[in-house]
Amino acid sequence: MLLNGSEILLECLLEQGVDSVFGFPGGAVLNIYDALYKYRGKINHYLTSHEQGASHAADGYARSTGKVGVCLATSGPGATNLVTGIATAYMDSVPIVAITGNVSLNLLGKDSFQEVDITGITMPITKHNFIVKDIAELADTVRRAFYIAKEGRPGPVLIDIPKDITATMYEYTKAEPSAISRSVKTISKKNTAKAAELIKESKRPFIYAGGGVITSGASEGLLKLVEKIDSPIGLSTMGLGGLPTDNPYYTGMIGMHGSKASNVGITECDLLIAVGARFSDRVVSNVSKFAPNSKVVHIDIDAAEIDKNVITYTSIVGDVKEVLERLIDSVGQLKHTEWVQYINSVKAKYPVSYKDDGSLKPQYILQKISELTNNEAIVVTDVGQHQMWACQFINHQHPRSFLTSGGLGTMGFGFGAAIGAKVGNPEKTVFNITGDGCFRMNNIELATAVEYSLPVITVIMNNHSLGMVRQWQNFFYDRRFSHTDLNRTTDFIALAKAYKAEAFNIKNKEEAEPILKQALACKRPCIINCEISNEENVLPMVPSGAGIDEMLLEG
Repeated sequence: MLLNGSEILLECLLEQGVDSVFGFPGGAVLNIYDALYKYRGKINHYLTSHEQGASHAADGYARSTGKVGVCLATSGPGATNLVTGIATAYMDSVPIVAITGNVSLNLLGKDSFQEVDITGITMPITKHNFIVKDIAELADTVRRAFYIAKEGRPGPVLIDIPKDITATMYEYTKAEPSAISRSVKTISKKNTAKAAELIKESKRPFIYAGGGVITSGASEGLLKLVEKIDSPIGLSTMGLGGLPTDNPYYTGMIGMHGSKASNVGITECDLLIAVGARFSDRVVSNVSKFAPNSKVVHIDIDAAEIDKNVITYTSIVGDVKEVLERLIDSVGQLKHTEWVQYINSVKAKYPVSYKDDGSLKPQYILQKISELTNNEAIVVTDVGQHQMWACQFINHQHPRSFLTSGGLGTMGFGFGAAIGAKVGNPEKTVFNITGDGCFRMNNIELATAVEYSLPVITVIMNNHSLGMVRQWQNFFYDRRFSHTDLNRTTDFIALAKAYKAEAFNIKNKEEAEPILKQALACKRPCIINCEISNEENVLPMVPSGAGIDEMLLEG
């Protein structure tokens, strides 16, 4: 079948099962957008307000569905506007394919209008990237990009296509997507047996699980391991949802804003089993004080993570789901009653809680969201205090239901990601939890949500400050609040109405539940502005340089 390059691109997207693309048009992608017009009904295009919103939407779509998200931008500034979203996906191992246009082949390298070396710019933040200079290579490049994005440890891939390639005619032949097999060849029988022996010998095991559990679909296997070896377990931010937070073995999030029980568990265990986690500095803090009494078993799909941040006693490289199945088969039923009781006593003595003084508290609002949605909503966050409160006080029950920028910490991630999650999961309720600082960065995507009737509920924890930075200034900079108090006059309710969205204001505790119910019932994009105190802090907190058990429990 003779098609032009743009049509070949879209046919290849259809081969890969793509139903949604998030993007913004421009000169270098005019041919692709012309093809999208012809393919409407086959591929849905969502016009975002900014290319960064498109990249975050592709990310949210991917995180919430497990499929590859796709975003599209023109050359030059359009392409560079994707960079933050690509880096966000890279840090959190999210499979997206970013497609950019570029100037025609004869103009490359001549500082042409809206020309930029986007493959050079994104080389450090993609699994791989391509520039297609031959129409004969276009179809196979697209297929390979999707394979790379999904295979092994997932991540973003970029395809840069010069404009004349998108117009060139070439013969297209349909092909089936290459099958993705689980990474099992690297799983060492010797190391698996060694890990099993360590588990059998351990008196005080502790499991630390991360985002790899969710990516590999290993939640059931993780629960089986927890129950079989009778071990407490904590989760990283990226691991939330990998195990229900009301599970009796769950001790809370680990790390800087983790629970006392989890951080004590890691500090005092004699065997730490890390599953699909990368020992981020926000988990480890002072590496010399991390798990000082423990042998470390590290299970991860990426060999580059082994011994990168924490030296392991043994490791198993391979797909987490497959590794857990083999490990579970290698150990019998174990009991660590005294150890589990001890960690549970720490959990009971030092719960992650807040002081209810009758005022409107962000923690209360988040608990109400969980309650009113029966823990079935997809919760997306921006980055800051509200993000950590959502980690702590949302009742996380399911994988792929909590979406947050963990590695890059991207303010502005939330709204675009929530749009992508809603597109990918139209039957699900989607909340976007944000702060007033973050909302100022991404509120333009309200236009996108309204245009496509996507009833995302955005909850603004409005403390009129950059709360997390202010908290550090409060604790460690003698309350010198340099440029963190946002004494601005923006009326978020009026702004939402200008975008033709619903808007609500919560000023006290009594208003929270009825207004949340109204928002859930309205079935339209809506903004809920919550007036909270700027003196509300995220606790517990591990100060910089301290061991993770050396926590501030009070402000």
